[in-house]
Amino acid sequence: MAKALVAYFSATGTTERVAKKVAEAAGADLFEIKPEQAYTSADLNWNNKSSRSSVEMGDESARPAIASHVDGMVAYDAVFVGFPVWWYVEPRIIDTFLEGYDFAGKTIIPFATSGGSGLGKAPQRMQQLASGAHVLGGRRLSAGASASEIVGWVSGLSL
Repeated sequence: MAKALVAYFSATGTTERVAKKVAEAAGADLFEIKPEQAYTSADLNWNNKSSRSSVEMGDESARPAIASHVDGMVAYDAVFVGFPVWWYVEPRIIDTFLEGYDFAGKTIIPFATSGGSGLGKAPQRMQQLASGAHVLGGRRLSAGASASEIVGWVSGLSL
């Protein structure tokens, strides 16, 4: 298997729990895409058009700052990128992450947590942002995804 990294953004802890299972299944290193300014519950209120998440998602150019950086990104062949689905795509902080590294020649595998929404156009958007990478179609994983389900999915990727 290729040397892999699981990079994830988790606003409420759900994606973090799934990301840890993915990292274990893939034998991958783990990196949290942590915002410089943490999201509060008010920031995440998608019913409020003035909430931080609503404003960011309404602005295609929004790029929330990330608190830390992956050391040695060049060593990874495959990067799993995990996130909650916001407005049917990846949150803008994932865009910040993808634009912050050279992914040329790497495989990016998106995975998302959602109560029911799929990845939408996230893989296509991610392909545009990670120039030179090969972005796979990805998968939505529920918060309760079992270890065996995740192992099956990761094994089927033939990395």
